[in-house]
Amino acid sequence: MITLRDITLRRGVKVVLQGANLVLQPGEKVGLIGRNGAGKSSLFALLTHKLQADQGDVEIPPRWRVGEVAQDMPETDDGATDYVLAGDLPLVAAQRELAAAEAMNNGEGDGEAMAHAHMALDEAGAFDARSRAQSLLQGLGFKTSQLDAPVNSFSGGWRMRLQLARALMCPAELLLLDEPTNHLDLDALVWLESWLKRFDGLLVIISHDREFLDAVTRVTVHLDEQVLTRYGGNYTAFEEMRAERMQLASASYAKQQERIAHLQRFIDRFKAKASKAKQAQSRVKALARMEKLAPVLTSSDFEFEFREPQSLPNPMLSFDGLACGYGDAAIVKGFSRSVLAGQRVGILGANGQGKSTLVKTIARALPALGGTTTEGKGLVIGYFAQQELDVLSLGDGPLMHMVRLARDVGPAAREQELRDFLGRFRFTGDMVSQAVGSLSGGEKARLVLAMLVWQRPNLLLLDEPTNHLDLTTREALSIALNEFEGTVMLVSHDRALLREVCDEFWLVAGGRVQPFDGDLDDYQKWLLDVSRAAARGQPAPEPPKAAVVETVSRPAAKAPAAPAPAPAKQETRESRHQAKQARVKQSERTRPLRTELQRIDDRLARLAAEKREIEAGLASPSGDYAELGRRLAHAAAEVAMLEERWLEVQTELEGLQATD
Repeated sequence: MITLRDITLRRGVKVVLQGANLVLQPGEKVGLIGRNGAGKSSLFALLTHKLQADQGDVEIPPRWRVGEVAQDMPETDDGATDYVLAGDLPLVAAQRELAAAEAMNNGEGDGEAMAHAHMALDEAGAFDARSRAQSLLQGLGFKTSQLDAPVNSFSGGWRMRLQLARALMCPAELLLLDEPTNHLDLDALVWLESWLKRFDGLLVIISHDREFLDAVTRVTVHLDEQVLTRYGGNYTAFEEMRAERMQLASASYAKQQERIAHLQRFIDRFKAKASKAKQAQSRVKALARMEKLAPVLTSSDFEFEFREPQSLPNPMLSFDGLACGYGDAAIVKGFSRSVLAGQRVGILGANGQGKSTLVKTIARALPALGGTTTEGKGLVIGYFAQQELDVLSLGDGPLMHMVRLARDVGPAAREQELRDFLGRFRFTGDMVSQAVGSLSGGEKARLVLAMLVWQRPNLLLLDEPTNHLDLTTREALSIALNEFEGTVMLVSHDRALLREVCDEFWLVAGGRVQPFDGDLDDYQKWLLDVSRAAARGQPAPEPPKAAVVETVSRPAAKAPAAPAPAPAKQETRESRHQAKQARVKQSERTRPLRTELQRIDDRLARLAAEKREIEAGLASPSGDYAELGRRLAHAAAEVAMLEERWLEVQTELEGLQATD
């Protein structure tokens, strides 16, 4: 059990925690949430003894192993699998113990010490450690050909996946994950959810992905105004409970303000009168003793909107045989399609399949390798790069970026106008001159959003726009995109954003771009089908296809549409909320069945690995054929039973979904 008592923690002059208390039990799955800069990562540093509390007590069982994702970029020529294996601390210790035992007695070894070392290796699971490490890597998206590639051969995002795999490899009692989904695509994110659900230690996650938190966590700790507040439930439950708490606090605050005003009026009226001086003085003391309640501020205090486009060409873009890639290597070929006014397209696909390459080519950041592209008259593209640094100058401040943008793309503006505009995105005072290189990830992302809004685009190309954004800023982005009059093409692993914004999906896979006939739940089911087929050594199933391949667009406007009146916007938001509630209700009804399906899939994957291992043993001239044959028969029988149960559960699940 972890206990924090009356903790005060400072980072420099900033107070991160003040009188904070918290208890976390073994086996709990905890979501740690709060605004960017609130101090969540500092709390992690406190739990790993990298920081010491200025006041109070921190109690962590001394024998607990702590797993966490290292934030430094690994620089080594070690192979990927070996690098991940090094994260298994008991295994590494046992290997060192064996090496030391073998070196005893002038290299002849010490039999007893070697026996102890072999027992330690057995307890650490050395016999299947390599396959476990490679299973982690493959779950996180690494190909078979990459499993032994040097760490230095991978890009930064993939090296962070290696750091995550290394952390998961450690058999820890406490696992701390700080934004583990930032460098993952949707495929790897779904796999990670499944893995974390099976983790039996205490798990604490910092994340701004609400669906990820809902799927994994059962406790929510909110860090706000230097205080830690524990809520029983996932993020959705937290929202509901916090809304109730804020409503009560708002009523208490209003009553207190009335009482303060009444006391102050009495003091002001009678403090100069001798006959009332004593009563006035007692009220001054009462006012001083009164506990001041903080004003209730909703967390959603940031909002913005995209400017109305000056025109809406239809189609926006037309592609005929488009080929995308780098150098002479085409990743996507033969893409022929039109992008229409008002479309909301979510682009799905595993990392490396070409999602970002396609978006960069459409954004003109990469030259096309073939085919033709026809742009609609008046097309203005707003591009959010996956790596915000691609479009930012590290040495310049936000104001300089806006000055350059206003000069290059218009409209012309005075400096004060640009300062006021940046203020709407929380860049105020000296922050407008602060070098971008010193800004946080969330601040850089807000600056890119500000630059997009200024350009008045009619086509938004967004490649992972929510990386580094906190939950309230993501909500503001979702609302702004839903009210945007133009076209949106979105690559994101944030399923909440995809659900709320996109009307249709395109799948990038196997060098092709094709419509995906279904929603995100269908996509996740298809991913599981692909995973199950791979475990059985079968070809991957084709994704669902629409009977008629057409692009469904919102009505195109010949002229810029007038801003929607407030009631219409409110109705749209209420409709989205009702749809969201319906999805949540359906999810709750089907969750037990989906959980059972996941358990069956996981077991089938383990059985497939076990069968491969047994078959390899049978091919060995020194194998115990009788024992191996018995194990193979048991595994085959269990596979048959599980596959039959999988069909029963899937049929029941489809029946429930059909009734909604």
